[in-house]
Amino acid sequence: MPIAVDIDVMLARRKMSVGELADRVGITPANLAVLKNGRAKAVRFATLAALCEVLECQPGDLLRWEADVDVDVAVGD
Repeated sequence: MPIAVDIDVMLARRKMSVGELADRVGITPANLAVLKNGRAKAVRFATLAALCEVLECQPGDLLRWEADVDVDVAVGD
């Protein structure tokens, strides 16, 4: 997926556990894990805002775009 999630980076910088973040944001640890591991299909702006408020960061500190790597490159043509 071209959107990478860097919640782990911010958790480490803030010395905060996943459980503490989930409690403070108001979501379940399981839903936070889905988001943090890049398996979420969407995120509500209210959840993103709450994450940013608790982690004292900007949305760009949590989400970034990565280009897809094309694996269909022919070798030895």
